[in-house]
Amino acid sequence: MKSFKTKLDLNNRQRTLMAKHAGVARYAWNWGLANCKETYLAGGKLPSAIDLHKRLVAEVKSQNPWYYEVSKCSHQEARGNLNKAFKRLWQVKGTGFPKFKKKNIKDSFYLEGSIKISGYWVKLPRIGW
Repeated sequence: MKSFKTKLDLNNRQRTLMAKHAGVARYAWNWGLANCKETYLAGGKLPSAIDLHKRLVAEVKSQNPWYYEVSKCSHQEARGNLNKAFKRLWQVKGTGFPKFKKKNIKDSFYLEGSIKISGYWVKLPRIGW
């Protein structure tokens, strides 16, 4: 498996798509964290990433068409990372409760699949060359 860290020269359309991907990932994290926090405070068992996915598809995606403008990986990985954060909460001493993410502060998202590299060009799913 290869991993690259690089600075991308994006046009306005691509910047907008990147911001949408980061926004969907942030929304999925915050939505999942709110649901988990509510369940935790009520004394119930925390939902897994799969349970959160099922609820998200049933409740959120039908009401928010902008969810379909981005790659599915961005929100799936955000929920997976939230699940890892909750596991770490009880396994690693000194780890605090996960926090809500804020816009434009360390915005990030994850992409996988048909990523192609050709010379100085990188092709990302839903974003392009």
